[in-house]
Amino acid sequence: MAGIKQKSRARKQRKRILHHKQSILLISGVMLFLVVVITVGGMSLKAKNAAYQEQQEELQSQIDKAKERADEIDDLEEYVGSDSYTEEVAREKLGLVYPDEIILEPEN
Repeated sequence: MAGIKQKSRARKQRKRILHHKQSILLISGVMLFLVVVITVGGMSLKAKNAAYQEQQEELQSQIDKAKERADEIDDLEEYVGSDSYTEEVAREKLGLVYPDEIILEPEN
């Protein structure tokens, strides 16, 4: 009788060990799957981040160019309101001169 009980216990113990091995393999498989999914997701996020960084740099460049253009426009606006601009336009476009000024034209 004692031999049968020991064999029965040994069988039960082997079944438990086999069941534990299957559980461990299943859990390991699930963990491996999760690691793969997280890795792929991380790579995707890195690619998106790189694209967003590039887009941000491009937009910053456009902002800088727009600021430079706005500064140029402000400078031009100041120049247009000045006496030197008025004098330049009067000389070039209207042909006006100061009363005591002598104009020499080249001969062709």
